[in-house]
Amino acid sequence: MAVGDFVARNIWGGLSNDFKKKNFSLYGQWISIITVFLCLAMGIANIVHFSVIPVFAIICIIQGLVVIFVEIPFLLKICPFTDTFVNFIKKFNGNLPRCGFYLLNAVIQYLSLVVEATSLLVVAIMFTISSACYALAALKHQEFLTTSLDATGMGSQSNDLESQGGQPVVRNVL
Repeated sequence: MAVGDFVARNIWGGLSNDFKKKNFSLYGQWISIITVFLCLAMGIANIVHFSVIPVFAIICIIQGLVVIFVEIPFLLKICPFTDTFVNFIKKFNGNLPRCGFYLLNAVIQYLSLVVEATSLLVVAIMFTISSACYALAALKHQEFLTTSLDATGMGSQSNDLESQGGQPVVRNVL
């Protein structure tokens, strides 16, 4: 299978299926995944300032790394972490907890504006939008959903493997 076919079928197909569901928690998840890239880029770009901004830039990079594990829980299974960290991440497994988590992240980045207006404002706005999506999902009593994106290319076969206990096999391979 060519890379283009893989991307078209699995990534764009999963994204299309998510948007057809009209569930705000899915929108929040996609915005949060985009925010991860912005956190890393803006954090690195703002590290070279000569004021307190590098502190906010480092916090931004850390926020981006934590959001990866909040939004892609599969990574918790393949990366060795302490039980404390895994339990902390699992606390955000719902619309309202994620709304609060992203609102807190936004406030932290908005505080950087007190020192100086930088591109970290973009990250704060994206965290705010993500928080608003999760809040709307909670207010509309929408079920907390995660993306149907199939990055493995296995479709429903991956669910069959998990139900048959194939998860340890995946861990051993990785």
